[in-house]
Amino acid sequence: MQSVDVAIVGGGMVGLAVACGLQGSGLRVAVLENHLPQPQAPDAPPALRVSAINAASEKLLTHLGVWPKIIAQRACAYHGMEVWEKDSFGHIAFDDKTYGFSHLGHIIENAVIHHALWQRAEQCADVTLMAPAELQQVAWGENEAFITLKDGAMLTARLVVGADGANSWLRKQADIPLTFWDYRHHALVATIRTAQPHQGVARQIFHGEGILAFLPLSDPHLCSIVWSLPPPEAERMQNASPEEFNQSLSVAFDMRLGLCSVESERQIFPLTGRYARSFAAHRLALVGDAAHTIHPLAGQGVNLGFMDAAGLIDEVRRAHRQGKDIGQYLYLRRYERSRKHSAAMMLASMQGFRDLFAGSNPAKKLLRDVGLKLADTLPGVKPKLVRQAMGLQDLPAWLR
Repeated sequence: MQSVDVAIVGGGMVGLAVACGLQGSGLRVAVLENHLPQPQAPDAPPALRVSAINAASEKLLTHLGVWPKIIAQRACAYHGMEVWEKDSFGHIAFDDKTYGFSHLGHIIENAVIHHALWQRAEQCADVTLMAPAELQQVAWGENEAFITLKDGAMLTARLVVGADGANSWLRKQADIPLTFWDYRHHALVATIRTAQPHQGVARQIFHGEGILAFLPLSDPHLCSIVWSLPPPEAERMQNASPEEFNQSLSVAFDMRLGLCSVESERQIFPLTGRYARSFAAHRLALVGDAAHTIHPLAGQGVNLGFMDAAGLIDEVRRAHRQGKDIGQYLYLRRYERSRKHSAAMMLASMQGFRDLFAGSNPAKKLLRDVGLKLADTLPGVKPKLVRQAMGLQDLPAWLR
């Protein structure tokens, strides 16, 4: 029987961030992960799954000592953002220089972030990486949790962190209810070559029933796209010939970067909003997708997860410093309150945005166009929106 202070179930980006953040606190940490990560060859084509890492997440990753390694691989700083609606006057644009920033964020492949965090965790003396490790059973005791793995190994921990994704096994074992809703959209992801350079600008267009985002990659002519479409249309686009797909994509994107050509496979996945009724319980804390999932239209999912990690690191370190029991719900409630509030605000604003831009009702269309135009021109609105997008409103005190 192995004994640790914190057992993190799930060695994805958010779980590893928690592990690295607890290094040096005097707590023994174990990370239990199903799969051993495969390193990506430097000359491999860009992976399909990317994240828009905002300034708040950059601060956390810098603090954890992995940011220089991530930047040294493949990352594209974006300096501007543009959002518009097809066939209308509704348009809003931001750029970093106007507000005194060197960049607004970075588009980075998830695999690059994950690999850097995994390597950092391997170097942490207080962290044990257990992979592959599959959970079979968990029992919540008064003073510790008992974990049994499928290979028969056993582990006790004073605190278990659920970082095991949207279909969290731990959340189900703890009987934490989940509110969820189907966005009735699938996201199609692919890597696209554009005729004109993207110039480090992230772009998003709302068109009829779809939302299309072009995220700039390190090659000036390559973008990662996230195309949110009704399921039948997403499947049709996935199976369309390259010529038909390229034509439909270029038209949907208003030819903003000239002709587009697909350079990768096309993957689709369903979009579901999720919100756990509790983010913490006796000896358990949920982080990242195990606690919430949101629509990718603002690219904030992983940033929300990284801020969960930052909040939990802060609370666990504080409780441990003060000699308190780190797994008691009483001391996890501060984490739960602050993160539930942030996630609820983000989910509500994404849902409102999604509802407002759905459909082609003329009155609704006029409302959207006027709203975008006002947001673009009214003094004082854009600086707030920029800070929001950069995550600077949601930064825990220890990272400020």
